Amino acid sequence: MKKLLFQLDTDTHPSAFDTVVAYDGGADHVATYSVVNSSNVKPIVEGAIFTRSPKDKKNTAMFVGGSNLEEGQTLFSAIQQQFFSNFRVSIMLDSNGANTTAAACIALLTKDVNVKGMNAVVFGGTGPVGQRAAIMLAQEGVNVSITGRQFDKTKHITDSIAQRFSLSIEPLAAPELRDRQLIAADRDIVLSTGAAGVLMLDAHTWQNAPRIKFLVDANATPPLGLEGVEVMDRAMDRYGKKTFGAIGFGALKLALHRRCIEQLFHSNTQVLDANEIYGLAKEMVKE
Repeated sequence: MKKLLFQLDTDTHPSAFDTVVAYDGGADHVATYSVVNSSNVKPIVEGAIFTRSPKDKKNTAMFVGGSNLEEGQTLFSAIQQQFFSNFRVSIMLDSNGANTTAAACIALLTKDVNVKGMNAVVFGGTGPVGQRAAIMLAQEGVNVSITGRQFDKTKHITDSIAQRFSLSIEPLAAPELRDRQLIAADRDIVLSTGAAGVLMLDAHTWQNAPRIKFLVDANATPPLGLEGVEVMDRAMDRYGKKTFGAIGFGALKLALHRRCIEQLFHSNTQVLDANEIYGLAKEMVKE
Protein backbone atom coordinates (compact mmCIF):
# COMPACT_ATOMS: atom_id res chain seq x y z
CA MET A 1 0.00 0.00 0.00
CA LYS A 2 1.32 3.43 -0.94
CA LYS A 3 2.36 5.91 1.74
CA LEU A 4 0.23 9.00 1.25
CA LEU A 5 1.04 12.36 2.84
CA PHE A 6 -1.45 15.23 2.90
CA GLN A 7 0.57 18.46 2.92
CA LEU A 8 -1.73 21.12 4.36
CA ASP A 9 -0.37 24.63 3.92
CA THR A 10 -1.86 27.78 5.44
CA ASP A 11 -0.34 29.91 2.65
CA THR A 12 -1.53 30.59 -0.89
CA HIS A 13 1.08 28.26 -2.40
CA PRO A 14 2.18 25.00 -0.74
CA SER A 15 5.89 24.92 0.07
CA ALA A 16 7.98 23.26 -2.64
CA PHE A 17 10.69 22.67 -0.04
CA ASP A 18 8.32 20.67 2.17
CA THR A 19 7.08 18.67 -0.83
CA VAL A 20 10.61 17.66 -1.86
CA VAL A 21 11.56 16.62 1.67
CA ALA A 22 8.32 14.68 2.01
CA TYR A 23 9.26 12.51 -0.97
CA ASP A 24 12.84 12.18 0.26
CA GLY A 25 11.46 11.12 3.64
CA GLY A 26 9.63 8.17 2.13
CA ALA A 27 6.18 9.35 1.04
CA ASP A 28 5.03 7.64 -2.15
CA HIS A 29 2.61 10.44 -2.99
CA VAL A 30 2.17 13.96 -1.60
CA ALA A 31 -1.22 15.65 -1.95
CA THR A 32 -0.76 19.39 -1.47
CA TYR A 33 -3.49 21.79 -0.32
CA SER A 34 -3.23 25.57 0.05
CA VAL A 35 -5.04 28.13 2.23
CA VAL A 36 -6.09 25.43 4.67
CA ASN A 37 -7.52 26.55 8.00
CA SER A 38 -9.61 25.24 10.88
CA SER A 39 -12.85 26.10 9.04
CA ASN A 40 -12.22 24.18 5.82
CA VAL A 41 -10.02 21.27 6.90
CA LYS A 42 -12.76 18.90 8.10
CA PRO A 43 -13.53 17.25 4.71
CA ILE A 44 -9.81 16.61 4.14
CA VAL A 45 -9.46 14.98 7.54
CA GLU A 46 -12.55 12.84 7.00
CA GLY A 47 -11.21 11.68 3.66
CA ALA A 48 -7.96 10.69 5.32
CA ILE A 49 -9.33 8.83 8.35
CA PHE A 50 -12.32 6.99 6.86
CA THR A 51 -10.79 5.45 3.74
CA ARG A 52 -8.36 2.81 4.95
CA SER A 53 -8.75 -0.11 7.32
CA PRO A 54 -7.27 0.15 10.83
CA LYS A 55 -4.17 -1.87 9.93
CA ASP A 56 -3.56 0.30 6.86
CA LYS A 57 -4.10 3.75 8.41
CA LYS A 58 -0.40 4.01 9.21
CA ASN A 59 0.14 4.54 5.48
CA THR A 60 -1.71 7.87 5.59
CA ALA A 61 -0.29 10.94 7.35
CA MET A 62 -0.69 14.72 7.52
CA PHE A 63 1.84 17.53 7.51
CA VAL A 64 0.94 21.09 8.55
CA GLY A 65 3.11 23.82 7.03
CA GLY A 66 2.99 27.45 5.96
CA SER A 67 4.78 30.61 7.00
CA ASN A 68 2.60 31.52 10.00
CA LEU A 69 3.27 29.43 13.11
CA GLU A 70 0.21 30.65 15.01
CA GLU A 71 -2.07 29.71 12.12
CA GLY A 72 -0.27 26.37 11.84
CA GLN A 73 -0.80 25.62 15.52
CA THR A 74 -4.50 26.42 15.23
CA LEU A 75 -4.84 24.15 12.20
CA PHE A 76 -2.80 21.41 13.88
CA SER A 77 -5.18 21.43 16.86
CA ALA A 78 -8.29 21.55 14.66
CA ILE A 79 -7.20 18.46 12.75
CA GLN A 80 -6.67 16.46 15.93
CA GLN A 81 -10.10 17.47 17.21
CA GLN A 82 -11.57 15.52 14.28
CA PHE A 83 -9.85 12.30 15.39
CA PHE A 84 -11.67 9.73 17.52
CA SER A 85 -11.07 6.15 18.58
CA ASN A 86 -8.77 4.62 15.94
CA PHE A 87 -10.07 6.96 13.26
CA ARG A 88 -6.89 9.02 13.16
CA VAL A 89 -3.65 9.35 11.23
CA SER A 90 -0.20 10.56 12.19
CA ILE A 91 0.41 14.29 11.98
CA MET A 92 3.37 16.69 12.02
CA LEU A 93 3.64 20.46 12.52
CA ASP A 94 6.55 22.36 10.97
CA SER A 95 5.29 25.80 9.96
CA ASN A 96 8.12 27.73 8.31
CA GLY A 97 10.44 24.86 9.23
CA ALA A 98 10.34 26.16 12.79
CA ASN A 99 10.34 22.86 14.66
CA THR A 100 12.99 21.06 12.60
CA THR A 101 15.28 24.11 12.31
CA ALA A 102 15.14 24.98 16.00
CA ALA A 103 15.46 21.34 17.06
CA ALA A 104 18.55 20.77 14.92
CA CYS A 105 20.13 23.98 16.18
CA ILE A 106 19.53 23.40 19.89
CA ALA A 107 20.35 19.67 19.73
CA LEU A 108 23.79 20.49 18.30
CA LEU A 109 24.32 23.34 20.74
CA THR A 110 23.56 21.14 23.76
CA LYS A 111 25.13 17.92 22.46
CA ASP A 112 28.15 17.92 24.77
CA VAL A 113 27.24 20.80 27.08
CA ASN A 114 25.09 21.09 30.18
CA VAL A 115 23.35 24.43 29.63
CA LYS A 116 21.08 24.23 32.66
CA GLY A 117 21.13 27.50 34.58
CA MET A 118 22.67 29.50 31.75
CA ASN A 119 21.12 32.73 30.48
CA ALA A 120 20.17 33.03 26.81
CA VAL A 121 18.68 35.63 24.52
CA VAL A 122 16.97 34.97 21.19
CA PHE A 123 17.18 38.08 19.04
CA GLY A 124 14.24 38.29 16.65
CA GLY A 125 12.63 35.65 18.81
CA THR A 126 9.04 36.51 17.89
CA GLY A 127 9.38 34.58 14.61
CA PRO A 128 8.63 30.86 14.25
CA VAL A 129 12.20 29.57 14.61
CA GLY A 130 12.96 31.92 17.48
CA GLN A 131 9.88 30.86 19.42
CA ARG A 132 10.67 27.18 19.06
CA ALA A 133 14.37 27.63 19.90
CA ALA A 134 13.38 29.54 23.03
CA ILE A 135 11.03 26.74 24.06
CA MET A 136 13.69 24.06 23.60
CA LEU A 137 16.31 26.02 25.53
CA ALA A 138 13.85 26.63 28.36
CA GLN A 139 13.11 22.91 28.50
CA GLU A 140 16.85 22.37 29.02
CA GLY A 141 16.72 24.58 32.11
CA VAL A 142 18.04 27.74 30.45
CA ASN A 143 16.76 31.16 31.53
CA VAL A 144 15.53 32.51 28.20
CA SER A 145 14.61 35.96 26.92
CA ILE A 146 13.30 36.77 23.46
CA THR A 147 13.43 40.16 21.82
CA GLY A 148 11.21 41.92 19.32
CA ARG A 149 10.83 45.46 18.09
CA GLN A 150 7.60 45.97 20.03
CA PHE A 151 7.19 44.89 23.65
CA ASP A 152 3.43 44.21 23.41
CA LYS A 153 3.85 41.82 20.48
CA THR A 154 6.76 40.10 22.19
CA LYS A 155 4.80 39.66 25.40
CA HIS A 156 1.86 38.23 23.45
CA ILE A 157 4.25 35.57 22.12
CA THR A 158 5.66 34.70 25.55
CA ASP A 159 2.16 34.55 27.04
CA SER A 160 1.16 32.12 24.28
CA ILE A 161 4.21 29.97 24.98
CA ALA A 162 3.39 29.94 28.69
CA GLN A 163 -0.16 28.78 27.97
CA ARG A 164 0.81 26.12 25.42
CA PHE A 165 4.03 24.77 26.94
CA SER A 166 3.92 25.92 30.60
CA LEU A 167 7.27 27.68 30.22
CA SER A 168 8.29 31.12 31.47
CA ILE A 169 10.20 33.17 28.89
CA GLU A 170 11.04 36.84 29.37
CA PRO A 171 9.88 39.33 26.70
CA LEU A 172 12.19 42.23 25.85
CA ALA A 173 11.93 45.08 23.37
CA ALA A 174 15.19 45.67 21.49
CA PRO A 175 14.50 47.71 18.36
CA GLU A 176 17.99 49.24 18.17
CA LEU A 177 21.47 47.74 17.96
CA ARG A 178 22.47 49.46 21.19
CA ASP A 179 19.61 47.70 22.99
CA ARG A 180 20.85 44.33 21.78
CA GLN A 181 24.45 45.11 22.65
CA LEU A 182 23.50 45.74 26.27
CA ILE A 183 21.38 42.60 26.48
CA ALA A 184 23.98 40.32 24.87
CA ALA A 185 26.75 41.33 27.25
CA ASP A 186 24.88 39.67 30.13
CA ARG A 187 24.10 36.36 28.37
CA ASP A 188 25.88 33.01 28.06
CA ILE A 189 24.05 32.07 24.85
CA VAL A 190 23.10 34.41 21.99
CA LEU A 191 20.85 33.29 19.15
CA SER A 192 19.83 35.33 16.13
CA THR A 193 16.62 34.29 14.39
CA GLY A 194 15.56 37.61 12.95
CA ALA A 195 14.62 38.56 9.42
CA ALA A 196 17.22 38.21 6.69
CA GLY A 197 19.40 41.25 6.15
CA VAL A 198 19.08 42.66 9.68
CA LEU A 199 22.22 42.97 11.79
CA MET A 200 21.28 41.77 15.24
CA LEU A 201 24.72 42.04 16.86
CA ASP A 202 28.06 43.40 15.70
CA ALA A 203 31.27 41.36 15.89
CA HIS A 204 33.08 43.77 18.21
CA THR A 205 30.43 43.40 20.90
CA TRP A 206 30.36 39.62 21.12
CA GLN A 207 34.07 39.15 20.53
CA ASN A 208 34.78 41.35 23.56
CA ALA A 209 32.01 40.06 25.84
CA PRO A 210 33.65 37.64 28.29
CA ARG A 211 30.40 36.06 29.46
CA ILE A 212 29.17 34.90 26.03
CA LYS A 213 29.98 31.24 25.43
CA PHE A 214 27.81 30.28 22.44
CA LEU A 215 26.50 32.14 19.39
CA VAL A 216 24.00 30.78 16.88
CA ASP A 217 22.87 32.51 13.68
CA ALA A 218 19.91 30.98 11.85
CA ASN A 219 20.23 33.35 8.88
CA ALA A 220 22.08 32.07 5.82
CA THR A 221 21.59 35.21 3.70
CA PRO A 222 24.23 37.97 3.87
CA PRO A 223 24.49 40.16 5.78
CA LEU A 224 24.21 37.71 8.66
CA GLY A 225 22.42 38.46 11.89
CA LEU A 226 25.55 37.93 13.99
CA GLU A 227 28.48 39.66 12.37
CA GLY A 228 31.60 37.49 12.38
CA VAL A 229 29.76 34.15 12.57
CA GLU A 230 30.06 32.18 9.33
CA VAL A 231 27.20 30.19 7.78
CA MET A 232 29.27 26.97 7.78
CA ASP A 233 30.23 27.20 11.47
CA ARG A 234 29.46 24.10 13.47
CA ALA A 235 30.83 24.48 17.00
CA MET A 236 33.63 26.61 15.57
CA ASP A 237 35.95 28.16 18.14
CA ARG A 238 36.03 31.93 17.57
CA TYR A 239 37.45 34.26 20.19
CA GLY A 240 36.99 31.58 22.84
CA LYS A 241 33.33 31.06 21.98
CA LYS A 242 31.54 28.29 20.07
CA THR A 243 29.71 29.51 16.98
CA PHE A 244 27.04 27.87 14.84
CA GLY A 245 25.89 29.03 11.39
CA ALA A 246 22.72 28.26 9.47
CA ILE A 247 24.34 25.82 7.03
CA GLY A 248 26.42 24.36 9.84
CA PHE A 249 23.30 22.91 11.42
CA GLY A 250 21.29 22.87 8.17
CA ALA A 251 22.37 19.35 7.22
CA LEU A 252 20.96 18.02 10.49
CA LYS A 253 17.76 20.02 9.93
CA LEU A 254 17.19 18.32 6.57
CA ALA A 255 18.04 14.87 7.92
CA LEU A 256 15.71 15.47 10.87
CA HIS A 257 12.86 16.59 8.61
CA ARG A 258 13.25 13.43 6.52
CA ARG A 259 13.41 11.24 9.64
CA CYS A 260 10.20 12.81 10.94
CA ILE A 261 8.38 12.06 7.67
CA GLU A 262 9.61 8.49 7.84
CA GLN A 263 8.41 8.14 11.42
CA LEU A 264 4.91 9.35 10.53
CA PHE A 265 4.37 6.07 8.69
CA HIS A 266 5.41 3.83 11.60
CA SER A 267 1.90 3.97 13.04
CA ASN A 268 -1.25 6.07 12.78
CA THR A 269 -0.81 7.60 16.25
CA GLN A 270 2.29 9.78 15.79
CA VAL A 271 1.94 13.44 16.83
CA LEU A 272 5.11 15.37 16.00
CA ASP A 273 5.29 18.90 17.40
CA ALA A 274 8.15 20.78 19.05
CA ASN A 275 8.76 18.37 21.93
CA GLU A 276 8.67 15.20 19.85
CA ILE A 277 10.81 16.64 17.04
CA TYR A 278 13.37 17.98 19.49
CA GLY A 279 13.56 14.58 21.20
CA LEU A 280 14.24 12.95 17.85
CA ALA A 281 16.94 15.53 17.06
CA LYS A 282 18.71 14.76 20.33
CA GLU A 283 18.70 11.08 19.46
CA MET A 284 20.15 11.80 16.02
CA VAL A 285 23.12 13.86 17.27
CA LYS A 286 24.16 10.86 19.38
CA GLU A 287 24.24 8.53 16.39
